[in-house]
Amino acid sequence: MLRDMKTQAHLKPGQKGTKRLVAKYGQALLCVRYRYDRVRGVRLKTVELVLEEKAWPVPPRHGDTAVVALQVAYTERALREKLKAAGARWDPVEKVWRVPFSSIQGTELEARVLKD
Repeated sequence: MLRDMKTQAHLKPGQKGTKRLVAKYGQALLCVRYRYDRVRGVRLKTVELVLEEKAWPVPPRHGDTAVVALQVAYTERALREKLKAAGARWDPVEKVWRVPFSSIQGTELEARVLKD
C-alpha cells in the first residue's frame, strides 16, 4: 500500500498544517507527513510520535583491538609523547598517528580520533 503512495510534505511540529496535532500530542510529535495515493485518489495525513524514552548505553564506536587514526599537530609535543608511550606509530603517507583504541580509551587522546 505505501509503495503506491507519494509523500509530498514532511512537516516539523509548529509548521503550517501541524498546529492542531501539536496541541493534541505536544512534545511527543516528531513529524507530520502528507501521503498521496493516486490509485485510490486519497490523501493520508500521518504522524510520527515518541511513545517511550529510555536510557541506552551507547556502545563504543571502536572495538578494543581496532587501530584508529589520530591527528596531532607537530607543535603538540606533549601529546605526541603520550601517543608514543601508548604504542602509536606515525603514518607518513596519511600524516596521522595509528594507535590501538584500547590504549587511548578514556584519555584526552580519545577526542582526537578521526571519523571514518
